[in-house]
Amino acid sequence: MTNLPTTELILFCICLSALSFGLTFFVRRYAIDKRILDVPNNRSSHFVPTPRGGGLGFVCTFLGALVVLYLISVIPKEVLFALLGGGVLIAAVGWLDDNRGLTPVIRLFCHVVAAVWGVVWLGGYPSMTLGTETLSLSWAGGLLAVLGTVWMINLYNFMDGIDGIAATEAVTVSAIAGIILFVTGNGGLAMVCMALAFSVVGFLIWNWPPARIFMGDVGSGFLGFVFACLAIASENSGALPLVVWVVLLGVFVVDATVTLIRRFINKEKLYEAHRTHVYQLAVQAGFSHKQVTVTVCLINIGLGLVAALLAKWPGWISPAVVLVVVLLTMAEVRLYRWFSATLEAREELKVVSENILDEAAASTEK
Repeated sequence: MTNLPTTELILFCICLSALSFGLTFFVRRYAIDKRILDVPNNRSSHFVPTPRGGGLGFVCTFLGALVVLYLISVIPKEVLFALLGGGVLIAAVGWLDDNRGLTPVIRLFCHVVAAVWGVVWLGGYPSMTLGTETLSLSWAGGLLAVLGTVWMINLYNFMDGIDGIAATEAVTVSAIAGIILFVTGNGGLAMVCMALAFSVVGFLIWNWPPARIFMGDVGSGFLGFVFACLAIASENSGALPLVVWVVLLGVFVVDATVTLIRRFINKEKLYEAHRTHVYQLAVQAGFSHKQVTVTVCLINIGLGLVAALLAKWPGWISPAVVLVVVLLTMAEVRLYRWFSATLEAREELKVVSENILDEAAASTEK
């Protein structure tokens, strides 16, 4: 595999952002004309009808970039076909769901098909690197990889609930991963990460709070799929262990997973929309979309520094990953309780105020 010279790399990235920005403009026009709008309801975190499906712009840009990278021998055909085939299916299903809605069964079936496609093209998941040790997984690794990919597709969709957060996560995580991979001499996968980061930057300009267009399932599911494939590809190539990607994506992985477990324990319907992720509760508690998104960005930078250190000193990977997951989980649980208590207190105050007003009105009538 070959690498792009620095000047060509910079121009390539700028062109990707410009193309994504332009495509998002046209998608937004189309969504407005066709009334493809996300209309606010009692489970929404926005208050104004907003066009959705904007992720189509960066999906097309990124997939085009992959073809270019393959043609100039930067990435192998296995990476191209894994991301291209599965990515097109995930994006198509997401676009249809954004436009007319699909049943959960159809979506899940397509997610599984795309996951199997990606894992097969990437050579399965025969082993897992845990620091200086390697755990052999054999055929079970492939099954775990498929299940993990399906979860990442849905996880990313769950976390796309306020302005800018999913796009910011994609840009920061892929950019940091790209830098780490470049430094460690894995130029091919690094270029894929950079292509993803700069493709999403063009969309993020439109999606930054207050958002003028939403990503939609076409973009969120696609990003989850791409990150899962990148983690598997970098593990199999010896470039960056999969568990380091768990650190990089820690905010999304922990919030989505802990929330799912909490809803399961409470016997709630897992496929129904809700607003109980910590980032959503933060907005309900009074923080702005921008404040929450910037906070996630800053946390990602911190996690990126941890990931960079683990890439340099792999012997610390196992304890460090466990520590990061435990700390993020503790933070998630504490914030959930804090925000929930704040909202409950606010609701109680509202009820008391209404009762006082009712009593005052009754006294006036007498």
